[in-house]
Amino acid sequence: MYNYNQSSFSSQASTPGSLEIRRGNYFNYVVPSGWRVVEDGQFAVVLFSPDNAALTIMVGNSGLAVNYNPWQFVYEKLLAMQPYDLRMSQPRQAQPIAGCTVAYEFDCTYMYNGIPYQGIAKCSVAYSYNLCTMVMTCAASHQLQWANYASWLPQVASQVSATNGAAFGIQGIMAQNLEISQTEGQRHREYREWSQRTWDEVNRQRGESIDRQNFQFRENLGNVTTWTNPYGYPTVELPTNYNYYWINRQGQIYGTLDFSENPNVGSTQDWVRMIRYLP
Repeated sequence: MYNYNQSSFSSQASTPGSLEIRRGNYFNYVVPSGWRVVEDGQFAVVLFSPDNAALTIMVGNSGLAVNYNPWQFVYEKLLAMQPYDLRMSQPRQAQPIAGCTVAYEFDCTYMYNGIPYQGIAKCSVAYSYNLCTMVMTCAASHQLQWANYASWLPQVASQVSATNGAAFGIQGIMAQNLEISQTEGQRHREYREWSQRTWDEVNRQRGESIDRQNFQFRENLGNVTTWTNPYGYPTVELPTNYNYYWINRQGQIYGTLDFSENPNVGSTQDWVRMIRYLP
């Protein structure tokens, strides 16, 4: 701030005069005629009137907790100017700046270099997942001049919009949110795939169980057992009279109750033991 000088009062304090839209590296904002841009960075834009008796401030941060108190945010940002006796009113709802969804407005007064200041500060909030971006816009002037600025300077301070993804450090937050989104998406996809595999396996096992039950019911009903063979013939149902069956290349089947009996003994045919088929 600057030393108070009654003779330095701007004759244009009661009117904004012409307004210029300034395009910075990170923000678009409005500059009243004759005002100076003293800060145009990634996190803040600060303007001063020609007589140094009035100013606008825009400052913001991304990556804050969603339950961060807007009053506390504004108080901390104003306190960074090292004012004396900073006082703020209770919040009231206001119109948020571009890109934000809600806003709260506060009347404020403070002393700087022995000069009383008065103004209006606003906190606009944009939410993203479990984080938020908070932006304070403030218009203030020497208290004796505030009546001339109050009708238009707060609106000028609010005419700011981010044009660069790195504004307020939001680029890192956006990347983090994208990573969170991708991670959550991957987790959901993996869960859906696991759930589908599990459900398919349950259905498969249930189907196999039903098939086995039907198979056993059919065998019991026909008093047969089912056998396979190595010669490529289809499975065949055979009577339960024998415990063991053999088959030769011609498809002839030999049954026996004796496990040690081998029809190849004394025979020129290639007999092979058949295997019991179980689904």
